[in-house]
Amino acid sequence: MPTAKKEATIEALRKKIASAKNLFFTNYQGLTVAQISKLRNELRKDGSTYGVVKNTLFKRAASDELAAGLDDVLAGPTGVVFAGADPVAPAKAIKTFSDQTKAVAVKAAYIDGKFVDAAQVQALAALPPKSELLARLVGTLSSPLVGLVRVLSGNQSGLVRVLNAIREQKSADQPAAQSGA
Repeated sequence: MPTAKKEATIEALRKKIASAKNLFFTNYQGLTVAQISKLRNELRKDGSTYGVVKNTLFKRAASDELAAGLDDVLAGPTGVVFAGADPVAPAKAIKTFSDQTKAVAVKAAYIDGKFVDAAQVQALAALPPKSELLARLVGTLSSPLVGLVRVLSGNQSGLVRVLNAIREQKSADQPAAQSGA
């Protein structure tokens, strides 16, 4: 029978899991308290939180769908990143921390209702920022339209140039005709 303290912990974990859209599971072994604090600060920048969890309590707190895939993930020391809707930002924060301070092993992640392995989390971290991706999309979508506008305006400007040349030619011929009369 779980104690009241464990029940309170399980309930708190349930609330955190329910509010998080994405979860990242890491192995925090070998990190000092100062390093974990630094990782937490990196993750807070985008609204994510990091917590060291007891595996059995986390499994009890998880929904049935989530708990089904946790057997391999919840082995050994486990730290969990509770992230919002954007899975790229916490993946980048973990990668940045690993590159600058100390390597943090990502065990797996639960993104949009599916488990992904560490390699896929690394691929997420390699993505450019969201603003850059949106700028690329806008550029890709606008490129054919800009080309079409240039082609269509090219015919109009060509006509204007021809008409201007005719006008200049007639104005040059007109004074010569008047002086000869």
